[in-house]
Amino acid sequence: MTGTDDATRQTLLRRGFVLEYVTLGWNVIGMVVLAVAAVSARSVALAGFGLDSLIEIGASTVVIWELSGTGEERRRRALKLIGVGFALLAVYLLVQSTGALAAGLRPHHSPLGIGWTAVTAAVMFTLAAGKTRTGTALDNPVLKSEGRVTLIDGLLAAAVLLGLLLNSLAGLWWADPAAGYVLVYYALREVKELLFGEH
Repeated sequence: MTGTDDATRQTLLRRGFVLEYVTLGWNVIGMVVLAVAAVSARSVALAGFGLDSLIEIGASTVVIWELSGTGEERRRRALKLIGVGFALLAVYLLVQSTGALAAGLRPHHSPLGIGWTAVTAAVMFTLAAGKTRTGTALDNPVLKSEGRVTLIDGLLAAAVLLGLLLNSLAGLWWADPAAGYVLVYYALREVKELLFGEH
């Protein structure tokens, strides 16, 4: 490897760390904001999105750990851990969405929840794109896979936002738990790739 190649790789690694630390910080703050919003609005969707932040925190921690070391075994283990995170997310969303629909839980209007999920969706989509580009340039499947976790987090934020808006503007209380089923599909697809695919 030439000096230029090594310098480029180090720059990309630093960018990967920055992207993960920003994701980590955003989700830690988000857990607090979402807890307040969920309690005040009695919203299952906001509570669920707050718990989803735990999976994103776990995935970011795994990637930071993987970027700090080398080796194929370490990389395989990191991919499996992210796959487990997706599996937990799929199960959680399935149970949460079904329970909310069956119980007919009707959340209150939540300006804080609407504002936070709107900004979070934009932030997560931006971070996901950065992780995908950086992971591709580094040829690092762990960073690319975690970029998909971040993308799903952005999609979940958008789905929760849509549900909150439909509830607030049209009284369609069932919209936010119903949107969770779409994300279950995406999460299960990632589980199949990460836990059972060839890397």
